[in-house]
Amino acid sequence: MALPREPRQKMINIMYLVLTAILALNVSAEVIEAFKTVDKSLLGSTTSITKANDVLYKSLNEKLADPQSAEKAKIWQPKALQAQELSSKMAVYIDQLKEELKMGAGKVMKEKNGVQVEDFKEDNLDASTRLFETNGKGPDLEKRLKDYKEAMLNIDPSIRKEFESNFAVSVDVPKGQEGKVKSFTTTYFHMTPTVAALTMLSKFQNNIKNAENQVVTYCHNQIGAVKLIYDKFQPIAGGSSTYLMPGEEMVVTAGVGAFNAAAKPTITINGAVTALNENGVAEKKFNVSGGGKQKVHVVITYTKPDGTPDKLEKDIEYTVGTPGGAAVMLDKMNVFYIGVDNPVTIGSTTGWDRTNVTISGAGATISGQGSKRIVKVSSIGDATINVTADNKTTSFKFRVKRIPDPIIKVGPSGGGRVQAVVFRNQQFVRADLENFDFEAKFAVTGATIYFNTPGDRNVKSVTLSNGSLAGAKAFMDQLVPGSTVTFDNIRVVGPDGQTRTIQNPPGFSLF
Repeated sequence: MALPREPRQKMINIMYLVLTAILALNVSAEVIEAFKTVDKSLLGSTTSITKANDVLYKSLNEKLADPQSAEKAKIWQPKALQAQELSSKMAVYIDQLKEELKMGAGKVMKEKNGVQVEDFKEDNLDASTRLFETNGKGPDLEKRLKDYKEAMLNIDPSIRKEFESNFAVSVDVPKGQEGKVKSFTTTYFHMTPTVAALTMLSKFQNNIKNAENQVVTYCHNQIGAVKLIYDKFQPIAGGSSTYLMPGEEMVVTAGVGAFNAAAKPTITINGAVTALNENGVAEKKFNVSGGGKQKVHVVITYTKPDGTPDKLEKDIEYTVGTPGGAAVMLDKMNVFYIGVDNPVTIGSTTGWDRTNVTISGAGATISGQGSKRIVKVSSIGDATINVTADNKTTSFKFRVKRIPDPIIKVGPSGGGRVQAVVFRNQQFVRADLENFDFEAKFAVTGATIYFNTPGDRNVKSVTLSNGSLAGAKAFMDQLVPGSTVTFDNIRVVGPDGQTRTIQNPPGFSLF
């Protein structure tokens, strides 16, 4: 704007410009570190995929040299190399955008511990807007990504048929809070901190490497695999991406490497048994929502070559980003639990004096200041955290659950075979939570115990009003090897103050 000649008004306008600049640059340190962590994770994932692709290219060259596979390899190896070239050019272009973005944010080289390192304004909000909107690099990137997808799908008609609906690279943008879809450039790069824009570019590079892997793996599979007799099974589990935007599709795959039907794998994803496809791989697809770090729990149970059973449990972690730069991360688990303090970390692209945080649904309340907050909920359903910064609201929806049922234990055991002498000496029945991240205590408020001893056809019972076994001492003293003890109608009270009945009470067989 033009500055007036009057000294007083001129000074006011200068102060306004300075204050505006200071406020615009006030991006919280938590958000900066969060984006740097995600960017590092994306770069690591991209490196891993690159190594996997290199193995495929080496195998393709070997198949080309093998007379048994050379005929098919002559068809599919060039197609794989075409995918490699297209992906390489696209990745190099994005590297150039990263360099231009850093230069726009004041990049200089500085010495640190005897090494030259980059230094630029990671919280600069103007560099990405200037590069991608004013200078037109946003629409250019969008067009190049679209052209890249078409070129990859055009490598072969069968590739288009296989991957057109689930190609790893997409320029579709999520709907905004009002249900409207903004442009690609505005969604991802308008007034976005430099570090966030760099992370988004790394995400596109990661998607490109995934797309390359999709196509090259397909080409490799068309040649045919050499039959091998495997003497090892390796359980594997992974996700299609480590960083997604709300509404984007996440694909979790799990199986047993070097698959053989003898492995007999059973796979659960987030507690649900998932069927295997013809390749022995379980696949679960879903659209991500909310924001911040999330995870999917995978359990693979299988039979090893020596006939013994084995099990792998793994959490597939991923981060859901938001176009506005705000982030909400649950510090312990990816849901809110009733009756406990749920710690939350909130990041905002502006200072906390210009940020408002509210919560709604499930009887939820939120307390605390700055980035560290505590959420309490009182009913099952969904709770939504709304972060408003500079009149722009980003919403994060989370599920609300009851704390899982505790495990009922007598002494060290939760049921099954127990020595009679050990069981007789126990004084309490207790309710323990296992593999739960929160400090949550349950109290036993009632139970019925049935006792059956060898040679006695009568089943004796006693009713408890708390966790003490004192009222059952007379029957406990009579227990000998061969006796059975069964619990029923066990009632417990947890942090939510609600009484619940344990659905699978334990039984004990004494020896």
